[in-house]
Amino acid sequence: MKKRYSIPLSVIAIMIILNVIARLCRPFADFYVTKIFPYISSAISFVTGLLPFSLGEMLTVTAIALVIIGVPLLLILLIFRRGKRLKTAACAGTLTVWILCYIVTTETMNCFIMYQCTPLAEKYFPDAHEHTDEEITQLYGILIDKCNELAVQVPRDENDQFVLTCDFQTEAKTAMKRAGIIYSQLNGYYPNAKPIQFSYFMSQTDTTGIYLPYTLEANYNDDMVRTNLPSTVCHELSHLKGIIQEDEANFLSFIATTGSDNIEFQYSGYLDALEYVDIAVCRNDIGPALELTGSISQEVRNDWFRFLPETYWEDNSEKEIIPTEAVSEASTTFIDTNIKMNGREEGIRTYSLMVNLLLDYYFQ
Repeated sequence: MKKRYSIPLSVIAIMIILNVIARLCRPFADFYVTKIFPYISSAISFVTGLLPFSLGEMLTVTAIALVIIGVPLLLILLIFRRGKRLKTAACAGTLTVWILCYIVTTETMNCFIMYQCTPLAEKYFPDAHEHTDEEITQLYGILIDKCNELAVQVPRDENDQFVLTCDFQTEAKTAMKRAGIIYSQLNGYYPNAKPIQFSYFMSQTDTTGIYLPYTLEANYNDDMVRTNLPSTVCHELSHLKGIIQEDEANFLSFIATTGSDNIEFQYSGYLDALEYVDIAVCRNDIGPALELTGSISQEVRNDWFRFLPETYWEDNSEKEIIPTEAVSEASTTFIDTNIKMNGREEGIRTYSLMVNLLLDYYFQ
C-alpha cells in the first residue's frame, strides 16, 4: 500500500491496541492520565486557547459541510471525469482515511483511555459504605440550608433571579487550581472556556457545556441562564485534566465552585448539587427528604432548574432547522451509547451519579 494509506492506517491500528491495553490494564490508563496526558493537554489547550473562537466547533461545522457538499461533488466528479476517476477516488479515500486517523487518535489519547482509569471514589473514598435514606435526607437538608443562605447574598435582577457579575473565566481557573490542592489531578494550566457560536443547537440537545477532545477545548452554551455558568465551566475544565467520567466532573465542579472565595460561584455550585439531589429524592420517593422541600426559599425556587430564558424558544423559533424534539432524542441516544461503549453501563445516568460521590464526601 502507498504511504498515504499505510501511515494513517498504522496509526489507527496503534490506537486500537492502546484502547485494548487500557481496558485490560488499569495501571496503564492511570499512568497515562497522570504522567503523560497533562503535558499533551497543557500544550494543545494553550495553543487552541490562543484562538478567540472554538476551533473544535469550526472543525465540526467544516466536517458537516464536507459531507453535505463533498459527497455530491465527489459523485459528480466520478461521473464526468471519466479518465481520472481512479485518481479522484484515491484522493477522496486518502482524505477520508486521514480524517478518520485524526478522529481515532484524538478520541483515544484525549478521551477513551481516561474512561478506564481508577474511579475517583476508589482513590479518595476507599472506605465508602452503602448510603442510607437518612444520609441522603441529611445531605438534602445541608444543600437546602446552604442555598437558602447564599440566595439572599448574591446579586439579583428585577425579577428576583440570580445574575452573574464576576469575571467567571478568571474565577473558574482560580477555583480549579485551589481544588487541585486536594485533588492533585486538577493542577496545571487552564485556558479560558469558549462560548459556542451555534448555541441554539446546543440548547436543542439540552446541553450546557461540551468538551472537544480533538482540540482539547472546554466550551459552553452561551444562551443558557448564567446561573449555570460557574458549575458548567468548572465541569468542562475538569475534562481537560483527564476527568472524563461525567459524575466525577460534576463532583469536582462542586468542589471547585463551593471552595471558591466568590459567593456567586459558591451559590452556583450548591444550587447545581441541590438539583441533582432533589431529582434523586423524588425518583426514589424518600418521604422524610420530600418533607424538606417546603423549607426551600422563594429565592432559590426562582433560580433552580433554570436552563434557558423563559421566552427562549419563542424568541429563537426562526433558528429551528431540525425539530428540537428530534435533536434532543438523537443527542441523548448518542451520549448514552458513547458512555456505555466506554464501559459505564449506566449510560447517560452517570451525570446523576454525582449524588453518590456527594454522599461519599459528606459521610465518609
